[in-house]
Amino acid sequence: MSKHSLNSVILETRTDLGKTGAHRLRAQGKIPGVVYGHGTATPITIDAKQLSELILSGHRNHVVDATIGGARDSVLLRTIETHPITRKPLSVDFQRIASGESITASVPVTTTGTPAGVRDSGGVMDTVTHALDVKGPAQSMPDHLTVDVTDLGLHEHVTAGQVPLPQGFALLTPPETIVITVGISRASVGTGTDNEELQPTEAPEGP
Repeated sequence: MSKHSLNSVILETRTDLGKTGAHRLRAQGKIPGVVYGHGTATPITIDAKQLSELILSGHRNHVVDATIGGARDSVLLRTIETHPITRKPLSVDFQRIASGESITASVPVTTTGTPAGVRDSGGVMDTVTHALDVKGPAQSMPDHLTVDVTDLGLHEHVTAGQVPLPQGFALLTPPETIVITVGISRASVGTGTDNEELQPTEAPEGP
């Protein structure tokens, strides 16, 4: 499915609380949740299809306009509780966001280019850390962080501190955290030391 932009959501306030109320809402195609922040917590529901559109839009880290019980606000999708088997949403949390407010978020890491160690030496690239925790302006939170791995050689790696961040953003993940590595493939290892360890040894002479 192609990604599309979703710039606003409609959140209805709810008074039907508890597990029974939640089951009843989900049967009606609505997902119960809460909008929190700025000292208040408002129980809400969101249409299940609209929540799905927000998730599929690829803009989970983006602030969107919201109508909450008829009032205008800006919110950020924070957490989604899903069923352990069906993975269908069970509940959702949104955070109120003021203009210019800084927030923390876990942003996925993507790569561009082919590492020199893969291209020239037959190595294998491995993404060890798939997302980094950052803090910055809510309105400018990126969908992902891109790392150019073109010059990465065999036995070299990229740490979190080497990943470029947008202006105004700070890294919260420890900077020494390894994000991407280029190493020897398992097949190559299998033709070396492992085989040597399997060499037969001379049997001891009998009495």
